[in-house]
Amino acid sequence: MSVQENEVLVKITSAGTISIPKQFRKFMDVQKGEYVKMILGKDRLIVRKVTIV
Repeated sequence: MSVQENEVLVKITSAGTISIPKQFRKFMDVQKGEYVKMILGKDRLIVRKVTIV
């Protein structure tokens, strides 16, 4: 992923949901139905791929 592609503006819906952009899902190898972990930092939200067994 190039430097220009590492930031994307995403709108929060009225239900409070967001979509992970296609290029980010591809880079992280995240597919429909899989889980991600969200970690809240001081001024950031970190999204990590997790495997549920």
